[in-house]
Parts: sequence; C-alpha cells; structure tokens
Amino acid sequence: MKVSLKKIAEQANVSVASVSLALNNKPGVSESTRNNILKIAKILEEESREFSVYKQVREGSIKFLKITKHGHTLNRDHDVFISDYVQGIENAASKAGYNIEISSIDKNLSRKVLNLIDNFDSNGLIILGTELSRKDVELLNQIKKPKVFIDTFFDFVPASFVDMSNFDEVYLAVKHFVDMGHQTIGYIRTDTQTQNFKLRDTGFQKAMESFNLSCSNECIFTVDSTFTGAYNDMTAYLKRDAVVPGALFVANDIIALGCIKAFKEFGYKIPEDISLIGFDDLPTSSMIEPPLTTINVRKKRIGEIGTQLLIEKFNTNDKLPPSKTVITGDLIIRESVKKVVS
Repeated sequence: MKVSLKKIAEQANVSVASVSLALNNKPGVSESTRNNILKIAKILEEESREFSVYKQVREGSIKFLKITKHGHTLNRDHDVFISDYVQGIENAASKAGYNIEISSIDKNLSRKVLNLIDNFDSNGLIILGTELSRKDVELLNQIKKPKVFIDTFFDFVPASFVDMSNFDEVYLAVKHFVDMGHQTIGYIRTDTQTQNFKLRDTGFQKAMESFNLSCSNECIFTVDSTFTGAYNDMTAYLKRDAVVPGALFVANDIIALGCIKAFKEFGYKIPEDISLIGFDDLPTSSMIEPPLTTINVRKKRIGEIGTQLLIEKFNTNDKLPPSKTVITGDLIIRESVKKVVS
C-alpha cells in the first residue's frame, strides 16, 4: 500500500518536494536527508501494509458449522479428525485474510434453525456434512450465503462438496489384502446413517468385483459405529459362533478398535488369525498392539480445498456453478495384516 508524500514529509520534517526528490533519486536534497526520508518511507509503508492485513482479517470471516444429528460419528473419538479439517480451513482462510469462527448445532434442522444460520455474521459457510442426509443438505442449500459442504458427497444435489474418495480408498485396502495373498475377505460395516459409510459399502463391493472376488453374507458384519457399540455387537456375533474370515476391511478405525477388543477376548490373535484394515488413521490406531493398517484421509487438504472454493464464491458473488471434488488418501501399512504363503 502506498504512503502519501505529505505523511512522509511530516515525519521527516521536510517539504513534500524534498520527499519527491528523494524517492525519485533526484538531486536537490543532501545524502543524509535522502537516507532519512527513505528510512521513514519504508517504516510507514510496512506499518500501512500491516494495518491493511489486520483490517482485512477483521472485516472478513468464515463460519465452520458442525451439525450433529445422532453423534455416532461426530463425537469425542473423532475430535482429532475434525480438528484437522479446522486446521486446513484456517490455513487457507488466513492466507486470504479471513478469520474462522466455529459453531455447533445439535438439533434437527428446521426453518427456525435455517434462519439462524442464514443470519450468522459471516461471509460464508463451511458445513461439516458428516451426519447430514440428502434431505438435510437440500434444506441447508436453501441458505442464501455462499457455502461448501465437506466430509460428504451427494450426486444430483446442486451444491458444492469436498470429500474423501471413498471408492479409491476402499480399493487400496482390498488391493493390499490381495497383494498379501488373501482371497477370502470380509467386511465389518455399520448401519449408522452417514453418506461416507454408504459409499464405503458400495466401494467394497466394487473393489471385490474388480479382483473377481465375492463376499458371502456370512463374511459381512454390521455393528454400531461407536467403540463400545462395535465391541458389544461383535461380541454378540462371536457368542453365536460366527465364522470370522482371515481378512476383514473395517468401515473406520473406531469400529476396528472396538472389534479388536472383542476378537482378543475370544482368543483371536491379530494378525495371525485375523488381518484387519481400518479407515481414518486416527492417532490411537498407531498405538494399539499390533498397530493398525489403515487409510489416511487427507483431512487438512479437504479443509483447504473447501475454503479455497468458498473464497472463489466470494470473489464471483456466488455465481460459480456447483463443484464436487474428491480427495484421494493413502494406505498406511502397519502390522495388522499378515502375508499368506500359498
């Protein structure tokens, strides 16, 4: 930002003409006066630039909105997961001069709630869509503010989404089992209502088909998505003498941890008896015995891309067409999958 010649002249106690001569490197002022003017001009310009950035930050904000519908995925076990989203959002927002504000809603969406969200004092919204249904997203899409949904994805909904690539990531898990010699692969799924879980169900079927493998109903286990719920539900299966395949893909790490506890109590060894791959790469997954092989979701990247997309909406008066982006993750290989020697 340019500083006025008058302001520099006042600080240097010289005339505006002298400032002009010094800044344009022309004769007519002494060397000491020129150096003093240049020094003052530099200081004032830096101060002006800092004030400009401060003002920009103070005048713009993005609301990160976490909406909890049932709490089976948005709970304390996943706080670290959500904090990575927030960090990605903050990284992209601060570069563009926006503050981040965080709000949580734990009630059903109604017209009153929608009006409350629409009246938030912010430029736009990053909405955490983890527990939102298609109907919820369609309702929230009526909000007039620019908005981007992260951690969910719906076809045929004219809204902007940034999500993990569930199909690609489940494929990585199944491929690793196959590469390690496993041919009988089961699936521990959940009926907790989230779009990502539904996409993983479909992704598992497609991944198995791609390797010409099939999975019988006896090899698919449906459990709750909380640690305690998954442990209790898997314990019930094992009490009924369920036949457990040698390899199991698990819908997320929390479910895997609950099921591992149940398996160990029934005498199963990991990975000698059961090989497991989870999804999310939560910190606890590297600390258990044995450490869990799992899918790392690029959460910070999802937050950054969602924020960049939202800022593009700001810059175009929200005239951009809806954008649907999926970010691929990677497989973190640890010690929960054994190699099968034929």
